[in-house]
Amino acid sequence: MEPPRSATRPQRGERLELRIDSLAHGGAGVARSDGYVLFVAGGLPGDRVLAEVTKAKRAYAEARAVEVLEPSPDRVAPVADHPGAPWQVLPYERQLAIKQEQVEDALRRIGRLDGFVIEPIVPALEPWRYRNKLEYSFGDDPTGAPGDGPGRLICGFHAPGRWEEIVEVRDCLLASEASNRAREEVVDFCRARGLAAYDRRRGTGFLRNLVIREGRRSGQLQVRLVTGPTTPGQLDRAELCAATPSADTLLWTRTEALAETTQGGITDLLKGSPKLPEALGGLELAISPEAFFQTNTEMAERLYGLAIEYAQLTGFERVYDLYCGIGTIGLMMAPRAAEVWGLEIIPAAVEDAAAAALANEIDNARFSAGDVRLVLRDLNERAGRPDVLVVDPPRAGLSPKIVRRIIETAPRRIVYVSCNPTTLAPNAAQLVEAGYTLTKVRPVDMFPQTPHVECVAQLERRG
Repeated sequence: MEPPRSATRPQRGERLELRIDSLAHGGAGVARSDGYVLFVAGGLPGDRVLAEVTKAKRAYAEARAVEVLEPSPDRVAPVADHPGAPWQVLPYERQLAIKQEQVEDALRRIGRLDGFVIEPIVPALEPWRYRNKLEYSFGDDPTGAPGDGPGRLICGFHAPGRWEEIVEVRDCLLASEASNRAREEVVDFCRARGLAAYDRRRGTGFLRNLVIREGRRSGQLQVRLVTGPTTPGQLDRAELCAATPSADTLLWTRTEALAETTQGGITDLLKGSPKLPEALGGLELAISPEAFFQTNTEMAERLYGLAIEYAQLTGFERVYDLYCGIGTIGLMMAPRAAEVWGLEIIPAAVEDAAAAALANEIDNARFSAGDVRLVLRDLNERAGRPDVLVVDPPRAGLSPKIVRRIIETAPRRIVYVSCNPTTLAPNAAQLVEAGYTLTKVRPVDMFPQTPHVECVAQLERRG
């Protein structure tokens, strides 16, 4: 995408009045200035905004809306006071329509695909308080709440585009009230003990993150405090346990990592069970702290139910479940298949999957740890060619090499569960070029109030 020769490239920090035309994948508003394209965070189609340029490139710029000069007719008042719900200013029906359009646009424009059926989007069961997992960051309030003064410890989310700035949340409307109580208990304890937030610029300080996971069916809360290395007496474990009655499980992770991550480090169990009990699709599960599990439990059942529908199992198929996590899709398919083979790179998740198969008396599902790119050939030789292959990759999608490995296994049917239509599209195009037909796709709204959309695609091998 090249701007016209006459287009003037704006400079970083420059402020422009812009009219937002549409929404890009990822949720930014799209505007044009003298033919030059700008992606404006916080802008909605129909808005006239004052936008500040944050990054300028040859073909486009990124900006953020600092003031809405003339609101779009679609714009509604926000109800959540934090940055985790950027689309809350759109009516929910409009959110659904845009997500449906963006999935179809990605497949047709990016993948250059046609001839498939796009089914109506599956709406969320709950527009708010639907997340079973939240990752918060600690920081310092530079101004201070009334009566508190600057430097007050806060806990919340990163401000959009500002990795070092934390926006405090008091009632996160994406989390349940019980989850919010658990967060406040930990924050109150840390404030009372005078514990300092980690300084992301200097790499100093103690408190880094707080991860709260909720078993929506079990009602239990798993709370994990992530800190830097500790000094003797810096954190009293017994006092922390006593101060957090809402936490059924309490874990403490210490890490020296420079990156903002809750993975890795050394984790100690302070109270409760090391795994979170949960139920999904008739399965009894136990989830390790670092294992992946869909963050909307109720809609995960809808998503996986759609994957089962698209698999069209008759009871005689060999199923591969790639990027299987704790095995939920494969285990839900197992009663309808001859055998299921799951692959996942995180060993703790594989242990959870095997334990779930045992606990649910499923004896035709096997799980192993490994990188799909490296071990799929070995699995094909050991288990035999799959009839149905299910793949649920991360947002980056599948690398061309992994797609080639999948093509080598020659499944009759592929069910692709995607959390990013812009990476599903080129992956599907590569499969179509190799002899598959994209038959149908259905979006699923797992994350209301955000631009994220999941979808399930079915591909059939021609001939």
